[in-house]
Amino acid sequence: MRIGVHYGSSTEFSEIIDDVVAYENAGIDVAWLGESYGYDSPTALGALAARTDRIHLGPAILAVQTRSPALIAMTAAGLDALSDGRALLCLGASGPAVIEGLHDRQFGRPLARTREVIEQCRALWSGERLSSGRLEPGGEPYRGLKLIHRPERLIPIYVAAVGDRNVALAAEVADGWMPVFFWPERAREVWGEPLTAASTRRSAELGPLQISVTAPLAIDLHTDRAMRGHRASLAHYIGGMGTKETNFYLRLAHRYGFGDLGERIQALYLSGARQEAVDLVPDEFARATSLIGDEAFVSARLSAYREAGVTVLNVVPVGDDRHERVDQVERFHRLVDSAD
Repeated sequence: MRIGVHYGSSTEFSEIIDDVVAYENAGIDVAWLGESYGYDSPTALGALAARTDRIHLGPAILAVQTRSPALIAMTAAGLDALSDGRALLCLGASGPAVIEGLHDRQFGRPLARTREVIEQCRALWSGERLSSGRLEPGGEPYRGLKLIHRPERLIPIYVAAVGDRNVALAAEVADGWMPVFFWPERAREVWGEPLTAASTRRSAELGPLQISVTAPLAIDLHTDRAMRGHRASLAHYIGGMGTKETNFYLRLAHRYGFGDLGERIQALYLSGARQEAVDLVPDEFARATSLIGDEAFVSARLSAYREAGVTVLNVVPVGDDRHERVDQVERFHRLVDSAD
């Protein structure tokens, strides 16, 4: 199992570069930067490429509707060149609130769009010339272009997904899958069918599907505060993300078995009673999706993630300063090593 760190899109990226350098020295393998409606992630990833030497770097996620497939391919190729072959790419559909409310683009056909982006990225990275459906004035199609600069490899592509069809797409054509709020003990029940069905269509050249998940980390340090923050995050996503009718995280709550409670969390959150919504988040769900507790608890959760097939476990370490956060990562790294 590899260890990563994951930053959300509300992060002040200029303030975390030194932290990521310190985490690299502490042994992490991957750093992901989010993107939704804050800063773009590739700019900060380029800065990290210049300051780090070993860790892999990727956006999580790039919404497939916000850029053309060619621009996504060019961006990933540029990051791969700057990092000497350490780039990763995580794609996702985002949601109507971001795609239509910020980018003023139609949200429709996210599944087909994701497949198209993956296919065209790999084609461009392989040196292919893409054909164009647009016509010259005389009626002939424009001649497609090749990339001037392309990576020496096919950059690994992850797909962030929780819905069955998107999860199946990830298992069929992507190098990795990145679910959110991953509950190890219930993952097979929720996603086993699409994962199994898609595996029969998966090319052997892709190798085993990598599973990358994220959890807050607090080992014997500020655990009460860390859990309050985690519960608040869960309530925010279940209650306030997307629209009332289109909330993928509320749908996930239904699949995890507490849909009625999720509906109440959403109603409270949208009415402004946010603390009441936080208080309704099930303790079992909050604990199962975290690495918050004493060393024995975190070790047990680590084993659960392993048994569920997780290959990259990304953490969000708690701490009032860099020293505390790095200490958390080092302690977790030792737990992972001892389990190996």
